[in-house]
Amino acid sequence: MSDNERYAKALAYATLMHEGQYRIGGDKYITHPVAVAEIVKKQGYGIDYQIAALFHDLLEDTKATVPDMLDNGANAEIIEAVRVLTKHKGYVMHEYVNGIKRNEMAFVIKNADRIHNLSTAGCTSDEFKRHYIKETKQWYIDFSDELKEALHRLSQKVNG
Repeated sequence: MSDNERYAKALAYATLMHEGQYRIGGDKYITHPVAVAEIVKKQGYGIDYQIAALFHDLLEDTKATVPDMLDNGANAEIIEAVRVLTKHKGYVMHEYVNGIKRNEMAFVIKNADRIHNLSTAGCTSDEFKRHYIKETKQWYIDFSDELKEALHRLSQKVNG
């Protein structure tokens, strides 16, 4: 199967799994993983990273299963990155972030995920923005310069 075919199959599966879910601003939820995959692609990462981006919220937010993900474009490396990115009930934030930092694919995806969320948080309440800014500064600020720039742009919206 070609990379384009794998991506199309993964996108169709992620779209199906996120059906009926919406972002705070009202967009269909699938627009978020697609945007994260586009960021990863623009950063020069290949198809496995792009599929991991499409799948990054599946285990946390949908009824997706690992076998189904494997049947729809994932491989063991993608599954491991998605598992690392999945917040489980009772998770400990510093353990979660440290796990991400130890897995290159998860790190790249989380960075792109955070960049996209920071870039689209303009439609959220000021309270949410302040919380997201604080969390980003505390846990993710050292991920990349691009993330720092997205954080700065959102901070300007809150602080005027």
